Amino acid sequence: MEATVMNYRRGRHHQNPYQMVLKVGETSEEAKKAIGKTVTWTSPAGKVLSGKIAALHGRKGGVRAHFLEKGLPGQALGQKVKLS
Repeated sequence: MEATVMNYRRGRHHQNPYQMVLKVGETSEEAKKAIGKTVTWTSPAGKVLSGKIAALHGRKGGVRAHFLEKGLPGQALGQKVKLS
């Protein structure tokens, strides 16, 4: 299963690189199935960063993913990640 990195989770004055918003499906029912799965992103240099899907984000198939070791870089925005 795949998802797309949409953006960092952010507020008015702060952007958190450890929490990402991912687009998993078109509805929240499809996105609920992905909660608890592991997310992996591979950099162009071959480095693998992994995180975990924590919760839903909105009603249109978005979820929040937490990357605990190291956050995703800006070049990951718009790219595909693998869910397992």
